[in-house]
Amino acid sequence: MSAPDLDISTVAIHGGRSLDSHASSILFPLYQTSTFVHDAVGVDKGFSYSRVSNPTVDALEKAIGALEGTPPAVCFRTGMAAVTTLFLSVLKAGDHAVLTDVVYGGTMRLFREVLDHLGITASFVDTSDPANVEAAIKPTTRIVFLETPGNPTLKLTDIAAVAEITRRHSILLGVDNTFLTPVLQNVLQLGADISLLSTTKYIDGHNATVGGSLATQDETLLERFRLIRKTIGTTQAPFEAWLTLQGMKTLPARLKLHCENAEAIAQWLENNPAVARVYFPGLASCPQKALAEKQQDAAGGMIAFELKAGYDATIRMLNSVQLCSRAESLGGLETLITHPASTTHADLGPELRHTLGITDGLVRLSIGLEAPQDIIRDLEQAFAAAGCDAEAKEVDHEAR
Repeated sequence: MSAPDLDISTVAIHGGRSLDSHASSILFPLYQTSTFVHDAVGVDKGFSYSRVSNPTVDALEKAIGALEGTPPAVCFRTGMAAVTTLFLSVLKAGDHAVLTDVVYGGTMRLFREVLDHLGITASFVDTSDPANVEAAIKPTTRIVFLETPGNPTLKLTDIAAVAEITRRHSILLGVDNTFLTPVLQNVLQLGADISLLSTTKYIDGHNATVGGSLATQDETLLERFRLIRKTIGTTQAPFEAWLTLQGMKTLPARLKLHCENAEAIAQWLENNPAVARVYFPGLASCPQKALAEKQQDAAGGMIAFELKAGYDATIRMLNSVQLCSRAESLGGLETLITHPASTTHADLGPELRHTLGITDGLVRLSIGLEAPQDIIRDLEQAFAAAGCDAEAKEVDHEAR
């Protein structure tokens, strides 16, 4: 049966996969080798050196391509290696890119600290209004790059609306789909040309590897990505590829629980008197809920929130959690709690962070697969230990 006939849960387990030719192992083998022997001069079995390609990495690329609905993807050593390869592949000195303003801090840092010095410029705009994208496009613009939901405020962008703009201007549209994956949001079907994933997150799902991928229907782009990857040496490693292949099999099942748990915890946070604001596309109060329902199959497993008590109490709360893990990543089995202003977006500076809505009191939660009531109890005790409830009452009293 072909992939279009199969449910996404089946594709995650079987899509793009084949048995090895040696022993028909149900798990594709780990080819932990740097080099491959040639049968004769100029004659090989398709592999020569693992910086260029490797059978285990090749198997992962086929599996991700099946999930994306594309030819085999191109896999990288880290998510930032995928981001860097994308922009080095499609931009040169004098070119310009338009990016979502609320984007992963590493992507912004890449432009400010590396690409800008190579003569490549960028505009970071509020892409939640497609008109801002249109206005930012210049004659030298070669790509629009979205992150939706945005990291860490979960601001959404209408991918189909932006795709209409990029098609009209004959420029590429790339989307960082790490927060939702193709299981919950197929960005290519919505009109994007390129899908980028940090496979470190939900694709692996077990906090065991780092990696990234680029997927597209455009074979010319795929060849360009492979050339740049080979040249700068950012190919995914075999062992990480093998682990990611195993993690992918449970992706749809895991995401279902991530989403259910996140919805329960987001509702609890919204009803908690100590919380000033909750960012979660699944809440009825979310101003972009209609867009989330249009382009996403579920709200996802990420939440952001702010406490009424302010920065000091927020830090005390973060230091008081017992079950949640203070960590920068996301998408794993364990619930992770992060302070973006001091971690993922620390390099941006306070003024820019506040402009983007990344306040000093913003907290990001990656909801894991623990029972949601246990995470709620942990947050409850952390709020109490930090004195958030008492300080929230003082804030409410002063406001009145």
